[in-house]
Amino acid sequence: MPSLDIFHETVGNALDKDGWTITNNPLFLRMGADSFYIDFAAEKMIAAEKQGRKIAVEVKSFVGVSFATDFHLAVGQYMNYRLLLAEKEAERALYLAIPLDIYTSFLKREFVRKAIQQHGLRLLVFDPQKEEILEWYE
Repeated sequence: MPSLDIFHETVGNALDKDGWTITNNPLFLRMGADSFYIDFAAEKMIAAEKQGRKIAVEVKSFVGVSFATDFHLAVGQYMNYRLLLAEKEAERALYLAIPLDIYTSFLKREFVRKAIQQHGLRLLVFDPQKEEILEWYE
């Protein structure tokens, strides 16, 4: 099993506070000979829907030496996980969980915004100190 991101527990607590039920920690999926671990799978019952909403969340802290390298790795991982979920659990929406300071300092840059839009990344912005989800970006 892969090592956990430094904010793994923080995001788990934030999902719980936001009313999500964590169903897998991590979500293990296999395709052929390859195994994958997405940080969380969660569900939330919505009054108007019988089956509720299902998500998968990959947590990223962006604490490496280079933001650009961390961003490239996160986008590639997100795209691969999205492909995997489309094959294995198509009803589950994938989100990339990022801390507020990274969102406000780096993810508002023009190139990064365009890359997020072009690749259709969904973001979950969280406050690491309060362990709360602040924004969901589709």
